[in-house]
Amino acid sequence: MILEASFVLTVVFAMLFIIGVPVAVSIAVSSLATLFLILDPQIAIFIAAQKMVTSLDSFSLLAVPFFILSGIIMNNGGIALKLVNLAKLIGGRIPGSLTHTNILGNMLFGSISGSAIAASTAIGGVMIPLSEKEGYDKSFSAAANIASAPTGMLIPPTSSFIIYSLISGGTSIAALFMGGYVAGVLWGLAVMSVTYVIAKKRKYPLAPKLSIKETLKIIKEAIPSVMLIFIIVGGILTGIFTAIEASAVCVIYSLFLSVAVYRTIKIKDLPRVFIQAFEITGSIMFLISASSIMSFAMAFTGLPAALSKFILGLSDNKIVILLLINLFLLIIGTFMDIAPAILIFTPIFLPIATSIGMNPVHFGVVFVYNLCIGTITPPVGTGLFIGSNIAKINVEDVLKPLIPFYIAIIGVLFLITFVPQITLFLVK
Repeated sequence: MILEASFVLTVVFAMLFIIGVPVAVSIAVSSLATLFLILDPQIAIFIAAQKMVTSLDSFSLLAVPFFILSGIIMNNGGIALKLVNLAKLIGGRIPGSLTHTNILGNMLFGSISGSAIAASTAIGGVMIPLSEKEGYDKSFSAAANIASAPTGMLIPPTSSFIIYSLISGGTSIAALFMGGYVAGVLWGLAVMSVTYVIAKKRKYPLAPKLSIKETLKIIKEAIPSVMLIFIIVGGILTGIFTAIEASAVCVIYSLFLSVAVYRTIKIKDLPRVFIQAFEITGSIMFLISASSIMSFAMAFTGLPAALSKFILGLSDNKIVILLLINLFLLIIGTFMDIAPAILIFTPIFLPIATSIGMNPVHFGVVFVYNLCIGTITPPVGTGLFIGSNIAKINVEDVLKPLIPFYIAIIGVLFLITFVPQITLFLVK
């Protein structure tokens, strides 16, 4: 029964996915088809409907719409330029200063917006033309922008860890956030290290030195935006509010910045912003509810246990098992978005990880890190194609400059995978 159910689940999902059916619908239909194979159709439909409703009955999920709304407010609130100026100040005296500015800008803006695409569009759209004017190779600038964009999906606030927490059975969101900060910063530093070496070799110019007055002005304008990061992290660490309450604080603070401080969003613009947030939230919630049917179908047929037994049967060496999991997740990340990948594969791989003594927080960070790499990896990586489009360059032209960045990023993946203390030291 496991083989038949697994075959139906995999084949139906793959066929629907390939012909372009939305992921959430593909998940729901393939899961129902599997349940029809092993249960009476009426019972299967009743269970599916029940699972879809109960999967959304979670307090933790309140954070998702709030973080989405705050990210949209920030994206529309003119925050990018302030953060670009601050990033230019920090990285301006390092060889390849404009590219370092792009990387730091992606890290700062990505951490606030929670979106790699928003970061690469807002920051890369500004920095790549400036870099080209200063004599930087366009494909190199595009590669650095693409390579650094996913840091925003690791550095909180990010909904990926909230979804993982829900599916993994209540892993601490605050702990995942802390681990995500470490992994995201290491990713950014790895990209900056590669940039430094290449910029030094090619003798790219430094940014002009700013006067004290200009420096103070940039810092003053950027402080309100950057304070959001410190408010969220400080509030969670000191226990002033939980990670879920932090999402509401994000909305209030981002509204205050955009409407009252920077005055880049008018009151009449808010309905449009809220509608955009509702649409994205609705699609994510439907995805979560559809995935709950798949989780039940897989658990009912014993597929996760069977796959776990198969992988653990290949080797009892922890290093080999972790390498296999990383390889599989890297492949999955190239053609599937992060949210559905977390929802589908957490129930499969988390038991394997815990069976070899891996901390659920550590695994969650490694899991999301792998999927983030997939977003900038061919053949389907959305971040790769969007980043190339922003730079107005062919994907083929940016792949070669991306290779050293891939090597550095995967090097960090091995580091956080096999040295768990790096990810967990803030948590502990």
